[in-house]
Amino acid sequence: MFFKAGTRRALQKVGLQKCSKRLYHPTVLPSLISTTSPEFISKKEAMDDLIEELDAKTAKARLGGGATAQERMRSRGKLLPRERLALLLDPHTPFLELSSLAAEDVYSDYIPGAGLITGIGRVSGRECMVIVNDATVKGGSYYPLTVKKQLRAQEIAREHGLPCVYIVESGGAALPHQANVFPDREHFGRIFYNMAQMSALGIPQISSIHGISVAGGAYVPALADENVIVQNQGRIFLAGPPLVKAATGEEIDDESLGGGMMHSTESGVTDALARDDNEAIIRVRGIIGDLGQAGYRGVLPEEKVEGPVYSAEELHGIVGTDVRQPFDMRDVISRVVDGSRFREFKKDYGSSIVTGFAHIHGYPVGIIGNNGILFSPSALKATQFILLCSQRQIPLLFLVNVAGYMVGSKAEKGGIAKDGAKMVRAVACADVPKLTVIVGGSFGAGNYGMAGRAYSPRFLWMWPNAKIGVMGSGQLSQVMTSVSKDPSQHATLKSEIEHQSTALYSTARLWDDGIIKPTDTRDVVGLGLALASRRPSSGNQSRTGRSTTWDGNGMGFGVFRM
Repeated sequence: MFFKAGTRRALQKVGLQKCSKRLYHPTVLPSLISTTSPEFISKKEAMDDLIEELDAKTAKARLGGGATAQERMRSRGKLLPRERLALLLDPHTPFLELSSLAAEDVYSDYIPGAGLITGIGRVSGRECMVIVNDATVKGGSYYPLTVKKQLRAQEIAREHGLPCVYIVESGGAALPHQANVFPDREHFGRIFYNMAQMSALGIPQISSIHGISVAGGAYVPALADENVIVQNQGRIFLAGPPLVKAATGEEIDDESLGGGMMHSTESGVTDALARDDNEAIIRVRGIIGDLGQAGYRGVLPEEKVEGPVYSAEELHGIVGTDVRQPFDMRDVISRVVDGSRFREFKKDYGSSIVTGFAHIHGYPVGIIGNNGILFSPSALKATQFILLCSQRQIPLLFLVNVAGYMVGSKAEKGGIAKDGAKMVRAVACADVPKLTVIVGGSFGAGNYGMAGRAYSPRFLWMWPNAKIGVMGSGQLSQVMTSVSKDPSQHATLKSEIEHQSTALYSTARLWDDGIIKPTDTRDVVGLGLALASRRPSSGNQSRTGRSTTWDGNGMGFGVFRM
């Protein structure tokens, strides 16, 4: 996840929804944090170490398959995948990379970034979803998590009406993993299904072929609205020369079978022939520049954006790395929102959850943040706030640090099950964009009530210290003691579950959209809100008649338990 210069101006240009004028003057949140206290310094040092480790892993992943594989590409006159990406994007604009540590320590082979680069960036003045095969990683082959990463990118593109740009160089499915890549609903074929669906919805699909695109991968250019191929470099065929010879006896070379000249002059699969990588990318930028609005409209936010009063650097010392140590979520909010201004809703009721209204980079947002365990009053307060935001068409931001809902006889008699269910139902049915940032723990049913992955937030990001699991380590130890007398089993299982609860474990499996630094939270969320504010024109609807993006015409909330 990284940003180029000019982020604030760029974020304002992304937005295609006019922000309503402020009808209230929220107060500046006070800060009582002492940056010289031993606790603050200890937390900051621990978080700094975690950020340093994250930076090292991310830098390594961005090298792709390493120096040898990169040199092999260069020797063939090719640009590296990230060089193609840099050439495609407008200079000095932000690029929001998604899941850069996907597949980290998952396979026996090292598959950095799952062999795929995905993210949201500006091309010829227009925000696009960019999907780049990294051929330095196993020839760009598709592992199960490669497929999952591309499907997630397409899902985000469809939700926000983002044109998709595919920079293709891939040998197709990794055959040893074919059972987990090929046959199921969310496997390789879904990529092409999504391309067809988005094109039918008026969301442009553009591809550029820079190397081999074989077997199922040949359908990327075949299904694209418009595509470019690099001469004497790009290859598109359903089966390569060896398979053709085995099947038909015909002997033919790569270029004659599926090269750029053949497809541009005879088959008509490609629309433009480029001399090299540079020219292909320039042609793609031209295609994007000719798209016009393509069904999406809007204006910039009118608000003059002011930064937070307090430094984002202080977030390291406020939160730390131990999710068992409490902190006030208001101290996080005040370092993320415009002017540190926050109009709190129901401040004195259900105090273990914080709700209120603010702006981030000029975009209005309703914020729900945890300040402890969720009790019945907290759940009811959050439910009411979600209903208000849904009625007023205000996007929701969930700042998560929750151990779960309260348990025990008093809580059960007080109706925690039905009150917690109200909150979960409201989150599930709220007809506004939801964005989630896990800044601490996300445990148990609290994960559901705070818009976890199962509740389809537009984006879900984690801080490097974040934890996610069925329960916290303290609860886990108590449960293990009650079900088993073997201390060694306790220690082994506890260690395994704690490892599976880390942010790195989560992001490697694409349970989130990436680990972000606390200091980047404001800009990352701002870009998410800007994208979420996009509105489709009346013609851009699905076959069911519902808009492909949020349009304020929801399905309601169903029946709430008394």
